[in-house]
Amino acid sequence: MLKIRMKREAEQNAGLMKRLTQIEMSIIELGNEDLLDLADIFRGKPETAIAQYAFAEMARRKISL
Repeated sequence: MLKIRMKREAEQNAGLMKRLTQIEMSIIELGNEDLLDLADIFRGKPETAIAQYAFAEMARRKISL
């Protein structure tokens, strides 16, 4: 039973990591204007994961709101 549960949790974690990577890549692939729009949407909630990715990508591109 424990092995089955551990395997299921490992598969779920792998799926979640894949999804998170896809989200991060989607943000990286945004054009500057779209990235700025996304950052503007999340400006009031900078602690969220999407905001952190957006602001990190903005810093990498040396652009700001």
